[in-house]
Amino acid sequence: MELRHLAVLRELGERGSVAAVARALHVSSSAVSQQLSALERRAGAALTEKRGRRLALTPAGVALAAAAAEVSTAMARADEAVARFQADPALPVSLSAFHSAGLAWFGPLIARLGELDGPSVECGDEDVARERFPALVADFDLVIAHRVPHEQSWPAGVSVTPLLREPLDVAVPAGHRLAGQASVSIDDVRGESWITGHPGYPLAEAVNVVAVAAGQPLRVAHRINEFFVAASVVATGAAIALLPRYTMAPRPGSGVVLVPFRDVPVARQIDVLSRPEALARASVRRVLAELVAVAEASASPQSTPQPAQ
Repeated sequence: MELRHLAVLRELGERGSVAAVARALHVSSSAVSQQLSALERRAGAALTEKRGRRLALTPAGVALAAAAAEVSTAMARADEAVARFQADPALPVSLSAFHSAGLAWFGPLIARLGELDGPSVECGDEDVARERFPALVADFDLVIAHRVPHEQSWPAGVSVTPLLREPLDVAVPAGHRLAGQASVSIDDVRGESWITGHPGYPLAEAVNVVAVAAGQPLRVAHRINEFFVAASVVATGAAIALLPRYTMAPRPGSGVVLVPFRDVPVARQIDVLSRPEALARASVRRVLAELVAVAEASASPQSTPQPAQ
């Protein structure tokens, strides 16, 4: 039974005429009659009867009208419960991120929210191929995802909050001939051995951008998705790679130096994906706002790579 049909039956019982119901609901009398007829067919019993010139409720109609009032009360309580849920700023929020974003931002975000008395976040690491990120919004309130900017954007139906455009710099071993330069060109790296990611992952697509700019295929020696592992191979001098400037900046003593390109913009776009209804919750909006602040702080000017001394 449809709620609007039950509401019309209840109104008829309380207002006493089809005309009065029509005026109250701002519809025509014929529309009221059609809805009552539809409800009778669904109920399988006569709900109204003629009494003189008026349409009145039968005993079955009176019983169903009373039930309609209970249904209306239950729906009002449900609406109130949803409103309280959405307005509660302390409800936990689930958050997923690919590995480098989780490493860079989970800790600062949790600390920041702790200082602000919540809400709490339930973190998960989900490092997947680009096309699989949108499906994660079914399991998490917020999903940190990345893609190469020239690729197709996220599908319609998913809410997208841009977080950061992060440059991808050339990672070379500390003793490499390019380690002391302020920047490098495509010609500088054309003949190098490279580490790239597996097909479908943003790092692989970014290395493809370099190959297109070079006008020739790159010599790919290793396929490694995990940036930590790639950096450890770079440190041996076996190959060079692209590494994110902010979320994976090498630590002193790591044996790896980041050098930016000067003639081709290579970057990844980091966004937060969610279902539209998730953003109706106050706690989700609060976590998203703090996440944006944490990401912006990580991209401060001091995060720009400097030449090795």
